[in-house]
Amino acid sequence: MKRAAIILALTAALAACAKRTEAPTDRGVCWVVTQPDKAKPVKFSVLARDQEQLEFCAARLEEMRIRFLRMGGGRKKVVGAYQGKFLWVDSGGVSLSDYLEGPRFVALRRSRDGRLAIPGAFPMDPKDKRNAPAEATPPATAPAASAPATAPQG
Repeated sequence: MKRAAIILALTAALAACAKRTEAPTDRGVCWVVTQPDKAKPVKFSVLARDQEQLEFCAARLEEMRIRFLRMGGGRKKVVGAYQGKFLWVDSGGVSLSDYLEGPRFVALRRSRDGRLAIPGAFPMDPKDKRNAPAEATPPATAPAASAPATAPQG
């Protein structure tokens, strides 16, 4: 019992010491995040100022991603930051996290025509299985009883 408590305490201490990169919290500033080498620190560069909402910053990052692709670049994912949140923009949409190394959550998805939209704002394509619920076996149904035939009236 003591051993388990000690291991749990050590695990919690190590998790607290884990490296967590936080995004700048400057109001209304959209940042591009680069890390050329894992040994070097993360670099934040201003992409746009006076962005009123996170969605506007995501649009600026998407615009940058598309420009890179049109110029023949191979950069299919752009990482940015806005008011303390990290944004990942790729062909599937926009994901968010509080830390660069943290878990990501879907913020915006691609609609059928390629625009970014809030998940659930448009019907999902039946061929897209990314967010589909797990398939369950259909419930057994009783055979339908035949209805008594009625004579036509008239």
